[in-house]
Amino acid sequence: MQRTMAAASSSRTLLNLSLSSSTKLYHTFLKLPKKPTRVLLGFNFRPLCTLSSTTAATEPDEIKHSILLERLRLRHLKDSKKPQLTDTQTQTALKPVILIEGEEEEDGFKKSKKGKKIAGSFEELGLSEEVMGAVKEMGIEVPTEIQCIGIPAILDSKTVVLGSHTGSGKTLAYMLPLVQLLRRDEASLGRLMKPRRPRAVVLCPTRELSEQVFRVAKSIGHHARFRSTMVSGGGRMRPQEDSLNNPIDMVVGTPGRVLQHIQDGNMVYGDIKYLVLDEADTMFDRGFGPDIHKFLGPLKNRTSKSDGQGFQTILVTATMTKAVQKLIDEEFQGIEHLRTSTLHKKIASARHDFIKLSGSENKLEALLQVLEPSLAKGNRVMVFCNTLNSSRAADHFLAENQISTVNYHGEVPAEQRVENLNKFKSDDGDCPTLVCTDLAARGLDLDVDHVIMFDFPLNSIDYLHRTGRTARMGAKGKVTSLVARKDQQLAARIEEAMRKNESLESLTVDNVRRDIARARITEQQGKSAKLIKASNQKSNNKSATDKPPSARTKATSSVMKSGKASSSARTKASTGVRTKATSSVKKFGKASTPAKSVKAVKVAKRVKSSSASYSRKTSPGVKKQVEKLRVVAFRGRSSSSNKKESLRPS
Repeated sequence: MQRTMAAASSSRTLLNLSLSSSTKLYHTFLKLPKKPTRVLLGFNFRPLCTLSSTTAATEPDEIKHSILLERLRLRHLKDSKKPQLTDTQTQTALKPVILIEGEEEEDGFKKSKKGKKIAGSFEELGLSEEVMGAVKEMGIEVPTEIQCIGIPAILDSKTVVLGSHTGSGKTLAYMLPLVQLLRRDEASLGRLMKPRRPRAVVLCPTRELSEQVFRVAKSIGHHARFRSTMVSGGGRMRPQEDSLNNPIDMVVGTPGRVLQHIQDGNMVYGDIKYLVLDEADTMFDRGFGPDIHKFLGPLKNRTSKSDGQGFQTILVTATMTKAVQKLIDEEFQGIEHLRTSTLHKKIASARHDFIKLSGSENKLEALLQVLEPSLAKGNRVMVFCNTLNSSRAADHFLAENQISTVNYHGEVPAEQRVENLNKFKSDDGDCPTLVCTDLAARGLDLDVDHVIMFDFPLNSIDYLHRTGRTARMGAKGKVTSLVARKDQQLAARIEEAMRKNESLESLTVDNVRRDIARARITEQQGKSAKLIKASNQKSNNKSATDKPPSARTKATSSVMKSGKASSSARTKASTGVRTKATSSVKKFGKASTPAKSVKAVKVAKRVKSSSASYSRKTSPGVKKQVEKLRVVAFRGRSSSSNKKESLRPS
């Protein structure tokens, strides 16, 4: 048995060798398909005999090797046809590119549809070597969209509004050209630093934002050789007076404290040529309007004089509502609005999660379930609340659950707020959670990994400012919102707008409720209109199925004749009944009057309805109505005759 199996296997091997040699002679690139091997589960198979056939194993390897060589030869021929790139061309090819909506590439520049070229580096924006030294020290190579738009406009001495989302580099967008303009004035006009006479003023709504802007100005001042100082609320007046008595170029501060120094004579308007309003929407929307008007008054009076010196105004904002835009246009005539494509839109590098709460679960427990996994990953977390009481409740609950937090709201003193921010930003990780109100939603440049909205905001603008604390300058971040039942409508609209990449400019709770009510009203109006249309179609279909005109005229004439006869008969019957009824009343008294009078009224109603039906236009059921009326009239006669017989004395 074993000999026969060996002979059969050797014959199969010879057959395979003959087939492989024939294919090699005539079809070099032909590859025979292998037969699929069947595997039966539950059984272990071992080969009955093993044959060492080296020739059969080497032939398929030679075919594969020849195929591989042919493919390499064809690829080499294709590559040789392409033109070789020079070193400059390879540098341009490897150059980083900012993708901006609605823009095209042209000669290494990004060109927008409006014709403005967006540069790929700071050198192309026209900055000087001194300013470029500061930029290189910061480690920034590629300008952002708002920097590409804003720097050339400010260098051209234009009064502009720079609008872009939070964390897009707006501070450098106005600080770099402002420093260069100051240096240019020194070179051309011979203006030098003087005590109490700044040439540029930057106004910020909060002390924290003032400190942030001041740090940026100091970092640029090391290379550009200009001096700046900060005067803001919450600090002592005496050190600020001493700093203003030194020669200065720029003052950064809050509007109230700057006006106070001007009133005390520590600062003079005379040389102010550049004015920056950072977070301008907050300035005009949250009570800083009177201070700004008061500060702008002397500058406008100086400009109105014939020999007076003008000034350039730069407004910076992350959001711009229609009401604030109207105020700005009225205050600054001819101002130019420069906006990026990401204004009022979600941040692409941030993940947004909405957790809907039905009302039965505990909101504080939901906060703890979201916060603990994030802290376990080593994240810095900001917890936003709408009110002071809500912030205190969340902070107390987290402290009870052994989570260390710091507070940031209006009732915390300014110095304590700065200290709390430093604890939160420190690398020690002692206080990685900041429980705050919307006071911390604007102007703070923080390295935050996760933003949790314990209370959902009342409008989309506050939502944008809160989410802007994370995912800054292209970094990744996460936003989690706890949505109560009363906030689900606004949250659904915001979520839908972000999914469609639409603007979140004017979404508020009242606007959403008003839109929903209007939608319901229009839906009800549409339903009623459909019902009216359907009823009209039914009536038109019935009128279309009526008889032809000739039959209608015959029917109407016959109905008129029969109607006259029946009406005369009925009138006689009714008069007869009435007379009999009166006579019976006299004979039998008042007891029999109610029933007989009711019958008489019924007969009269029937006569009226029959006469009214005759006056109408005929319809397909006219004959049946006439027959019924005749029967009724006949029954009336019979009933009246029976009454006569019953009334006769026996």
